[in-house]
Amino acid sequence: MSFITGMLLIDAPASALNNAGSITDELYGNKVAVKAIRSGGKVYPYVSAQAFRYWHRKTLEEMNSDWKAAPMYREGKVAYTDANPIEWWDDDLFGYMRAPKTEKAAQEARNKDCEYQKLTPLDIKENKEQAITRVSPFRVSTLVSIAPANIVEDWESMSRMKEGDSVPYSSQFYRATLKGLFSLDLHAAGTFSYREKTGYRNLDEVRRKLAEEQALQHLEGEKSYRLPCDARAQRISTLLDGLAQLEGGAKQSLHYTDVSPALVILAVTKGGNHIFGHIIGANRREEPVLKIDALVEALTVFKDDILSDIYVGWVTGYLDDERAKFSEKLNDEADLAAFKSRIKVSHPRDAFKGLVKDLKELKNTNWLD
Repeated sequence: MSFITGMLLIDAPASALNNAGSITDELYGNKVAVKAIRSGGKVYPYVSAQAFRYWHRKTLEEMNSDWKAAPMYREGKVAYTDANPIEWWDDDLFGYMRAPKTEKAAQEARNKDCEYQKLTPLDIKENKEQAITRVSPFRVSTLVSIAPANIVEDWESMSRMKEGDSVPYSSQFYRATLKGLFSLDLHAAGTFSYREKTGYRNLDEVRRKLAEEQALQHLEGEKSYRLPCDARAQRISTLLDGLAQLEGGAKQSLHYTDVSPALVILAVTKGGNHIFGHIIGANRREEPVLKIDALVEALTVFKDDILSDIYVGWVTGYLDDERAKFSEKLNDEADLAAFKSRIKVSHPRDAFKGLVKDLKELKNTNWLD
């Protein structure tokens, strides 16, 4: 099976992109804290994978008219999507778990709810709706600072009252470079299983009937139905376009941060193990560095597993000294020269587009098998 394997960096010069909520502060009474990992007495700000995926979904919904987002339904503390990957692109690529409450009262309430009736029906056995689930073909990591950061306590106040003292409070922010990993299972994208196993029972009988009506390819051996290659490639292309244009993050009105990738490296690989996870680190000044030796090792060890060109997207003006070093090593026989013909350097948006163009080439459609 083939995977799109990628690593990205987000430049956060003065940011609070994912907060942990309010905490008690003796001086101001109220403080908003950022999410951070503490290790060895040091602090590493992070953005949760859930927040990362939320940014990505919202970017796709708001910036791309092709994207088809599934309707949502909530009953109490349970919420789920329509769970129809044939129709909805996010159900396909982000996965789902539609497991309604089984109590009789809950089922009767859903039967009377006109909004619920708009969803694709579920199979019913023994008078109960049967759950369906799908493991997400698209996987992301937590975005974590590559180096320890100083968490700044910023004093703020509400001071627009006509009378009385201003109301003080404080919040935290940081300066960091956040690194994230992502992977897309190309075989699973647009391929929907009806195996009786949690995570793989993507289709019930209702949805299998839809697959038959729409003449989806039936992969009887693996108990799956599959969309045509061009439809799958379009969904994948749009998903990657959302990463290239990524928007989101907390406290943007005060710490406006461009969260689109400042640097990205991606390729199509044979396996789901991430080959670019250790090529970025920090120097003694806690500044980002590209580890050339680690990149050379990854490209050498996994050369037979790398199916596409290696696309490097790098914003001009970001880590210019590191980019100059990288360009120099591309021409050095002792370093990256052996891979120069396969390494394509451009802006991050063009890097994503380059891989998509590669994916859509007729000779490469086997990547989707």
